[in-house]
Amino acid sequence: MSAPVLVFGWGNPSRGDDALGPLFVEAVEAMKLPGIECLTDFQLQVEHALDLRRRSRILFVDASGTARPPFELQPIAAARDDSFTTHSVSPQSVLQVFEDLEGRPAPPSWLLAIRGDSWELGTAPAPSANANLRAAIAAFTAWLPDL
Repeated sequence: MSAPVLVFGWGNPSRGDDALGPLFVEAVEAMKLPGIECLTDFQLQVEHALDLRRRSRILFVDASGTARPPFELQPIAAARDDSFTTHSVSPQSVLQVFEDLEGRPAPPSWLLAIRGDSWELGTAPAPSANANLRAAIAAFTAWLPDL
């Protein structure tokens, strides 16, 4: 049985601030909140559309080098991804695959983009990224009642 809310973070924990998505999910898992399921991966895949089944809300979480610090949270909708590689599948594209497979609209979804600046292999997240992560976690707990 799937929980109604999915929190899905992605990124490479071995590449500095790219770990922000998985670290966010780890923090949410530690909260042991009822009705919330967490999922992480190194990158989004079209197959993740299957993880959206039986959900009422979805929060995608990733590190971003372009988001305003400390983070940006915005609703997203299904959209086709015209890229030629699966290395950079967008959450909007995952939502589109869901709609194509299911023949119905994807659940309401948001993208939480946590600001990061350092992506070096073998490094830990920078102190500024950790501060942004803490701010994002605090905002998430405030966002929960809106579910």
